[in-house]
Amino acid sequence: MATSPLPLHGLAALVIFAATCAPMTPAHAASFWKRSAPAAAPAPEQDLEPIERALEEGRLVDAGQLIDQQALAGGATPRLKLMVGELGLARGEYAAAIDAFRSAAGEADLGAKARQGQALALAHMGRVDEALPLLKKVVAEQPSAWRAWSALGAMYDRSSAWADAEAAYQHAIEAAPGAAAPYNNRGYSYLLQGRLDAAASDFVAALQRKPDLAEARANLRLTLALRGDYDRATDGVGAADRAALLNNAGLAAGARGDFGKAEALLQQAMATKGEFYPRASENLTLVRELQSRVKVATHDAH
Repeated sequence: MATSPLPLHGLAALVIFAATCAPMTPAHAASFWKRSAPAAAPAPEQDLEPIERALEEGRLVDAGQLIDQQALAGGATPRLKLMVGELGLARGEYAAAIDAFRSAAGEADLGAKARQGQALALAHMGRVDEALPLLKKVVAEQPSAWRAWSALGAMYDRSSAWADAEAAYQHAIEAAPGAAAPYNNRGYSYLLQGRLDAAASDFVAALQRKPDLAEARANLRLTLALRGDYDRATDGVGAADRAALLNNAGLAAGARGDFGKAEALLQQAMATKGEFYPRASENLTLVRELQSRVKVATHDAH
């Protein structure tokens, strides 16, 4: 059995996954309450429910259009501002989201939710020193704020505070047992610790709750590759996606110290791609350098 020349928690420096999405045109709603508008009665609560549903279902275009309609009607209520913040957060427009959440935070019944959104946006921007105390404040105010708990877990993962991270994820799961994200995030924490069986179990749990959660599926495939189950890690996808999975599996094999298999998988990834594959080529170089360092270390040890 191949052994890993690197501790598995070091994978964060070796295997990097980036979730990308097509940029969207910023909504005018992000700053609608700054405009001059005639006074109007607040939007009835039922008028805002379609916006909430659209946000929950990830229909961001629909949510933006509905928000703009309410904005033009003069319904700049704190609850609507909260939704503008959630839309900005979902779109990755973090600065605009923070402005919206801050504008809604003064309302007693919305304060914790607004601070949670602000903290999540700060965390996405890498402003950890600001996000961490705000997240702690949120969960103290509202222990059911599962997104804040899950984000706290990710913060603790950054500093390898594994016990704190696990406790935070457990709080998130207990607060929202039907949500997929806390299971995926705890699974990734286990993955960084090299607890592969526990990681796989959590990724499966995440997919049971949300079968189309791409991050959990990718993480599960990575876990399978790290366990040496390369066939299952790369099966069941089209040629374009298979090239990427072969690349990831090759890198995982390198992390395990299975260098011969790593080279074969990366070569296969480049062949499957059908054109020059810069990432696989770079990873092949990385794996070969890692193999050389291991050989030198082994020779010196003897």
